Amino acid sequence: MPENDIFPASDFDDWAETYDRSVADWQAFPFTGYDDLLKTVLRLAEPRPGLSVLDLGTGTGNLALPFARAGCDLWCTDFSEPMLAKARQKLPAAHFVLHDLRLPLHAGFQRPFDRIVSAYVFHHFELDEKIRVLRGLFPHLAPGGRIIIGDIAFQDAAAMEKVKLAAGGEWEDEFYWLADEALAALREAGIQAEYSQVSSCAGVFVLPAPGGL
Repeated sequence: MPENDIFPASDFDDWAETYDRSVADWQAFPFTGYDDLLKTVLRLAEPRPGLSVLDLGTGTGNLALPFARAGCDLWCTDFSEPMLAKARQKLPAAHFVLHDLRLPLHAGFQRPFDRIVSAYVFHHFELDEKIRVLRGLFPHLAPGGRIIIGDIAFQDAAAMEKVKLAAGGEWEDEFYWLADEALAALREAGIQAEYSQVSSCAGVFVLPAPGGL
């Protein structure tokens, strides 16, 4: 796997045991609107029995779980084995693989998916890396499919600065999405996308298969 000195897998290994409690209790930045974000991704994905869903960076499986309850065929990746262990407990019927999403998909996952989803993952990458990874996912979308990314995101720099000031010492600088900047860069890269703000610091991008918007 590529080295990531800023966000090493070991940090997430150590967090796996307490992650679910953390996001449940953490009402402020960066998890303001956490449950609403997951519900928005689910709603935009329109889950149904048999729908094939790839969850990138599944963590402990919080996003994947409602898809499983809807009868979807779930395929999940993460680069932390302890996180995957927690997800396997919740989702015994899902397919799992230890994987860094900056790399090509694992051979066993080289198949078309109706939906590719992710939550709270892409803010670890700079914008050009985000776009590179997203571009590489389109060949894995079934016709009429879509990519749905929920993450720490702001409408623009002014909105981010407002949250940063309110967060004070809780703020950490990462590669958060600025929707106006990201949508322009995606268009320039030939990728269609729509964005919706869910909370003060969370939003969802929808990227349909080519010709689907």
